[in-house]
Amino acid sequence: MTETGRTQVMNWSLQNAIILAAVCLLVGIAGGWMLGGLQSPTATETALNANTTAPAAQMGGAPQASTAARAQQMADSQAEPLIQKLKATPNDAELLTTIGNIYYDAKLYAIAIDYYGRALKQKPADVSVRTDMATAYWYMGNADTAIEEYNKALGYEPTSSNALFNRGLVKWNGKSDAAGALADWDKLLKTNPNYEGKDNVLKMIAEVKQAKAQS
Repeated sequence: MTETGRTQVMNWSLQNAIILAAVCLLVGIAGGWMLGGLQSPTATETALNANTTAPAAQMGGAPQASTAARAQQMADSQAEPLIQKLKATPNDAELLTTIGNIYYDAKLYAIAIDYYGRALKQKPADVSVRTDMATAYWYMGNADTAIEEYNKALGYEPTSSNALFNRGLVKWNGKSDAAGALADWDKLLKTNPNYEGKDNVLKMIAEVKQAKAQS
């Protein structure tokens, strides 16, 4: 996993990020912990999913459940050969991470978290994996645990752009912590002067400051 991995969400606007937060919280509440850092799901995809699944929810949620079942079936099929390999080397951190990535990409976040957690027992200082796991917790609606894991990642690598960006996002959308979000994004820009998502971060900073001033 590299710094430009699953948890890089540079194209999120503040408005889309708020939509994502609401959707993720609803998913976490409705599905509990039985649900399931690449490209992580974009805010646009999340918003579209929210719009298309709303009628299904009103009709009992059967189509949505069917979609989730198909996603897990495909992920299970993709992961199966790797899981077989894992039987011979159960502590292979790279293999555990790869399996975790398969379930992350399938939006089966609880399963991804399990594999990421097992990988981190072998390589606790793997910042990319820990950041991905934190983001998986966020997608499940658990902002507090997500922030805890981002904190750990930043303990190993204080200038990690992904961890700083996403922790700021979770602080703002998950905890209404404008000051914390602004501090993270300010540090991100100061310690990563060539960050390719700089313009987007500056826009988010301006929007958060505006919202803070109006509150």
